[in-house]
Amino acid sequence: MSQQQRVILAIDEGTSGTRAAVVDAKGRVSCLAYRSLRVESPQPGVVEQDANVTLEKTLEVCRATLAQAAQEGLEVIALAIATQRATAVLWDTRTGRALVPAMVWQDTRHRDALAQLAPDWDRTLIERVGRPAGVRSPYLWAAGHLRETAAVREAQRQRRLAFGTMDTWLLWHLSNEGACVTTPTNATSASAYVLAGHCYYRAWLDALGFPADLLPALREDADTFGRTRADLLGIDVPILACAGDQLAGGVGLGCLDRGQSMCVHGTGSFVDLLIGTALPPATAGHDGTLVMTARRHGGVSHFSLETFVPTTGSALNWICEKLRWFDDPKAIAAQAATVASSRGVAFLPALTGLRVPKLEPAARASLCGISIATTQAEIAYAILEGIAQSVALCVEANEAVADVATGELIVGGGLSGSDTLLQMQADLCGVPVRRMAESDRASLRGAAFLAGASGLLWDSLDEARATLATDAVFEPNASPETRTHRRATWRARVEAELAHAAQFDQA
Repeated sequence: MSQQQRVILAIDEGTSGTRAAVVDAKGRVSCLAYRSLRVESPQPGVVEQDANVTLEKTLEVCRATLAQAAQEGLEVIALAIATQRATAVLWDTRTGRALVPAMVWQDTRHRDALAQLAPDWDRTLIERVGRPAGVRSPYLWAAGHLRETAAVREAQRQRRLAFGTMDTWLLWHLSNEGACVTTPTNATSASAYVLAGHCYYRAWLDALGFPADLLPALREDADTFGRTRADLLGIDVPILACAGDQLAGGVGLGCLDRGQSMCVHGTGSFVDLLIGTALPPATAGHDGTLVMTARRHGGVSHFSLETFVPTTGSALNWICEKLRWFDDPKAIAAQAATVASSRGVAFLPALTGLRVPKLEPAARASLCGISIATTQAEIAYAILEGIAQSVALCVEANEAVADVATGELIVGGGLSGSDTLLQMQADLCGVPVRRMAESDRASLRGAAFLAGASGLLWDSLDEARATLATDAVFEPNASPETRTHRRATWRARVEAELAHAAQFDQA
């Protein structure tokens, strides 16, 4: 069978939904299947999902994609996985079922406990794992269940308890190895991975009360993870990559080189600045900017600086599904395109707190500046501008730490399909914004690139990247004076919310 007919099955297991597709040697993504996922927030700070349902939906999309690929005469030769990062699962290895709801990466229930540890630990954590104690910890969450949840304690006593992030959960089920493993692009986000050493920071885990025997083994993002279980998927092929969705998206957008900057819009909007194989100086710089493993393969780690807005795509879903102000996110973009400005209306998408310009989990989302003359289209414009303004803050924060100017922002993810949003982004950042073709499928393509770039479909990641095409480039249209005014007005809104959150914390 010719190489054009050989494809890699790719999974993109996100927070709001899970997808599967096949990727061929020309970088084309086809046979796409999607299922939505529910996220529950029973109280402020608590964000959860049912990992059992996530697995079921992931198997559904894989089977649907494989059925379509078979109809089209495509030969699946490997599996690649991209997953949401730092969402934690505890499960019973005898039944394969999750014992408690998964803690989603947006969760901040442990912020007070982590804040108490921060004064003694932040400096060392920033030096070793690239981030402070923060506001959420999969390990602290698991340690709490080991103390408080009878089913978890009993499974541990009988040596049938497993722990891991979403990559570990899926690999345990899909691979014939049946091993608990994780990869650097996922482990970094869980906040106990030593960036320079490709190992865990055991002293920090001890401080969190997490037992070392539950730690998933560390692999690389492009690695061998056994073969697929034919009884679940109907195919027996090697699993050759498993990466965090944002970082897989970066590979799928062609962001491989030092100095490249990207933004992937999903449940949240994540902005990464590639910094190469050397870590930055261990200075805090900005408490919302984190050092990430961008990818690791062949024994070499590549790093990025990452700042993110936790709720952007999910904020649009919330506005549509819970408030019912618009039919769907596309309707927001369509309405926003009909007006030239928000006429003073401002939306702050801080549904789970702020990360920039300051890490403040007590901050809240807001919609302000409304008058009796305000129209629905102006509200739609304000919603998109709030996302674009937040991303601009992220770009500035990364540049401040790296001391590298962004010459161009490469974008992907679902929201990147909005021309209105991307033009706002170019105007507010003052740099061109480049949308790659099929940018909403970047994580699928990137995972496949990692799996297939050692001779399977491509001889290198550079060869895989050469298959990419640009869809559109958005040049800045706003004058420097207009940009400065809009940015200053936005910062004033953010500072007002930070002041309010500080009062809330003190109360």
